Amino acid sequence: MNEILNTRLMHPRDQITLVIGRIYRRGLTTTSGGNISIIDENGDIWITPSAVDKGSLQAADIVCVKKDGKIVGRHKPSSEFPFHKAIYEVRPDIKAIIHAHPPALVSFSIIREAPNTNILLQARQVCGPVGYAPYKLPGSKALGESIATEFTKGFNSVIMENHGTVVGGTDLSDTFQRFETFEFCARAILYGNMVGKPSYLAKEEIDAYEAQRPEFLPELESVEYPSDEKEKRQQICDIVRRACRQGLMISSYGTISTRWRGNDFLITPTDVPRWDLQLEDVVQIKDGKREPGKLHSRLAHLHQEIYKKHPNINSIISTQSPYLMAFAVTGSHFNVRTIPESWIFLQDVYSLEFAAHNYGSNQVPDLISKSNPAVIIKNDCVLVTGDGLLQTFDYLEVAEFSAKSLVMCAPLGQMVPINDEQVEELRVAFLKS
Repeated sequence: MNEILNTRLMHPRDQITLVIGRIYRRGLTTTSGGNISIIDENGDIWITPSAVDKGSLQAADIVCVKKDGKIVGRHKPSSEFPFHKAIYEVRPDIKAIIHAHPPALVSFSIIREAPNTNILLQARQVCGPVGYAPYKLPGSKALGESIATEFTKGFNSVIMENHGTVVGGTDLSDTFQRFETFEFCARAILYGNMVGKPSYLAKEEIDAYEAQRPEFLPELESVEYPSDEKEKRQQICDIVRRACRQGLMISSYGTISTRWRGNDFLITPTDVPRWDLQLEDVVQIKDGKREPGKLHSRLAHLHQEIYKKHPNINSIISTQSPYLMAFAVTGSHFNVRTIPESWIFLQDVYSLEFAAHNYGSNQVPDLISKSNPAVIIKNDCVLVTGDGLLQTFDYLEVAEFSAKSLVMCAPLGQMVPINDEQVEELRVAFLKS
């Protein structure tokens, strides 16, 4: 099925089928667990069915519960329909709901705590503060009332005690973005606790960062799309979708750019869910100006400075991947001396303080080099560079796999790194030839 979600054009049943498949393939729900609904302009609620395999759900399986209560479809609606209906009744601004049992958020629900979304800037922006609904019998009216009460307080993200999570949004794209970010936030805290102690952003830090956000570049008067430019667009879209599928990028965060001609480049836009990126969304930057009518990523200025300073760098990925973010949210040392490949590709990966990549700062361009292609920004992201998009993506994968190994070895014992003598052997064999 097409991985691009366009809520303006797709029928509710197709939207639901696409997103539940996306959630299932990412391991964020089980065959029988979770449910999704959309309320349409007529007040009819489209919802996943009860007791139908989430791994093979088809559009024809989606059930419609009409405004008058009539059920249309070949299955029964989800047993959790009552709390979906209750949320829509108390929050008319919410048009789509996702409920599931993603592992990290369930971890919080069974210790009866809510994740602090101040762990990452965009987690706070996308998820907001988190509600907490006390345990009630699944499918019961009492559960509906418990959850609806949290939504009446203005929460859009709610932890369900000993159950899972439920999130709502203005449409299904918005809701999925919140759901995915919420689980990612929980994983960052969980994995962070395995390698160190997570630190959280203070409101003052968030406000100061937001105040320093640069203006968008001025618009070009006209723009051309030669064949080599179109090829770069396709490469960016392919890598973004690949990164999303592999869990190296989430809907709410991720910037990819590639050099085009000279210091001109193409870059992903702002405020477009990464899963849904299309060719026409990519923004051309030429002579320091942006393609008319489009808004480039807020990191465009940083990418532009890196390209200017480093002629050998031809692509950049700024993203959040779950295991690398364990080091970003704790400030723990990311030691890449795990296996030869990791050190050869990455050598040393340094960490910079939050907002070190803000507008006007040269810390990232000055630190990045061919021998140090990656840097971690605390409580924000990892930035990886390379000679081309595929190489940059490969470096990102190697970095994430190395981080995963470090997180997974933490309960086993102290990591024993490749020693200085072995590193020198690698340097002579692979970097001086």
